[in-house]
Parts: sequence; C-alpha cells; structure tokens
Amino acid sequence: MRRLLLRLHLYAALIAGLFVVVLGVTGSIMAFEPELDHLFHPALFYVTPAARTLSLAELAASASKVFPGERASSYVLATDPDLSWSLNFKSGAVFVNPYTGAVLGVRQGPTVLARIHQLHLRLLIRNASDTGKTIMSWAGVGMLALALSGLYLWWPQKRMTVKWRAAAPRVWFDVHNVSGIVSMLFLLLLSATGIAIGFDEQIVPLFYRATASAPLATSVEVTPVPGATPLAPDRALAIAREALPGASPLIVGMPGPRTSYRIAARFPEDRTPGGRSRIYIDQYTGRVLLVESSRTTAPGTRLVILNRAIHTGDLFGLPSKAVMSFASLMVVVQGISGAAIWWTRRPTRRR
Repeated sequence: MRRLLLRLHLYAALIAGLFVVVLGVTGSIMAFEPELDHLFHPALFYVTPAARTLSLAELAASASKVFPGERASSYVLATDPDLSWSLNFKSGAVFVNPYTGAVLGVRQGPTVLARIHQLHLRLLIRNASDTGKTIMSWAGVGMLALALSGLYLWWPQKRMTVKWRAAAPRVWFDVHNVSGIVSMLFLLLLSATGIAIGFDEQIVPLFYRATASAPLATSVEVTPVPGATPLAPDRALAIAREALPGASPLIVGMPGPRTSYRIAARFPEDRTPGGRSRIYIDQYTGRVLLVESSRTTAPGTRLVILNRAIHTGDLFGLPSKAVMSFASLMVVVQGISGAAIWWTRRPTRRR
C-alpha cells in the first residue's frame, strides 16, 4: 500500500506539479492584493482626510472630464478615510480625491495584479468553456491529493528537521517533509476551499441544500415610470445607508432603464474587500426592493462567504492573510523540493 501510494504521489506531482506551483506563487501574492496595489501605486490611492467628502455628483462632474460624454457605471467608495474613491467608465477607471474632487489618475486595461489574479483562477485563458478554470480547479484537487498522501507517507518516520550537512538527496527530502508538515493544516484548508470555489457550480448548490436555504436574487428588474426623473446617485446612497444601518456602502452600481440601483456594503466585521451585503433600490420611486445583510443572509450564502474568507485569508485580517500567504509559498517549496528529489534519485542510464 505504501509503495503504491508513493508511486501515485509521484505521478500526481509530475502531472499537476507545475499548475500547483502556479497556484502557490499567485496565491501568495493575491493574499495581499489590495495592500500591494496601494504600495505600488500610492499616488492613485492615498489622500489627506478632510472634514467632509464631496457628493457623488460633484465627483462625477470632475471625473467625467477625463472621458467626455461617458456616464459612470459605478462608484467605488473606500471605507478608510485616507484612501481615494474611483469611478468606473466604459473607457477606464478614474481615481479621485473624495475631499477635493482632484483626479489622481486613470486606469485602462488590466493591471499586473489583475493578471496574476486571472492566472491563479484560469491561467489567463478565457473561452466559452472556461478551460483555464477547469484546469486550475483540477490542479486544486491534485494539490489536496498530494497533501493527504504526503501526510500518510510522512507519518511512519515523522521527520521534523533538515540535515543540512547531508547529501543533496537527503537535504531535499528533509526540506520536502518539513515544509509540508508545518503548513499541512493550511494546505488542506487552501485546497478544500479552492476546490469549492473552482467547482462552485456543483458545490455551492450543495451548501444551500445542506442548510435548507436558498440564495436571494442577484438582480432586480424595475418598471420604467414615464416622465419620472431617475433617482440621483447621492439620494440612492442615502437610502441605502438608512436601509442597512451600520454597514458602510462600498460600491454604487448605476442602473439601466429596467434595472435597479445595486449598492454593495460592508459591516465592520467583514474583512473581504468586496461588500457581502447589498441593497437594491428602484431608480424611479426610491423604494427599497431588496436588502441582504451578511449578518442575517441565508445560511448557504454565509457558507459561501466563509469559504472564500478562509481561502483568501481575509477571515481574521492581516494575520490570517500572512498565514495563507506563507502556506501558499510552502506549496512552491514543496514543488521545487519534490522535483529535486525526483531528479537526484532518478536512475541513470548506462552508456
């Protein structure tokens, strides 16, 4: 049994190893994606707080000068007072100082971090069948199989130290063992939660079935009212704050002719960058059509949110991000040391 599992462990590593290493490298970066974006582009993000922020209408008047004739599709509001806000247009995103209205910069096209994110999710492959996502999802399955089989193979000898003065094969073997076991719990968490995200179409319905719950609507249509003046974004924002007290609005999604305002919000305990609470508002009447609070939403939805928070390391903020980033780096160490073990121990052919 042990010999068979060792062979299966080797074959799984040879087949999925490269993709697993890609998951590890990109995952270690993605754990700090917002922080790295702010670090590398301080001029776009950091502002000096003032007594009051300008209205969305005032910010739109300033930002629309960058893309004349275009209407903002959404407003992104920072919850930290020293960070900028941004407006998304068809041609790009405009970053503004929310206190002065000054344009801080423009983004057009995906950033390096966005490409790293897509490399992690789908190998930068975009097609109708989502081939890249399928490959990386199965790589997550391979990662879980490698972790579990590695734990079984490690158990009899339980190596916990590296003999650095030993021959290369022994050093690589010890590094492989130690790096795997010290991060094992988090590798299992990363793998299991990543599989749930990768195979979300199959697994998320199971969350709702297991909790006897159902997701709320993801969009709400409205009936246009002839002659009615659509609600201004600032008024919609004020209604959203009243509808969900204690939650800070993050994104104001502008409506189309037959759709409602969609405002994403976040409670203080929500660590994820995106809002897990949302408010839908009729743009013609100002009526609140739907409110979903992350505190009281369906149990199945809370499982989906928890799964993502565990996988990204957002669950406890920076400490858990650091742990998951470290675990992702250990995946890379596992890949390199495993390849080195195979290379140094492979049989040499006689000439």
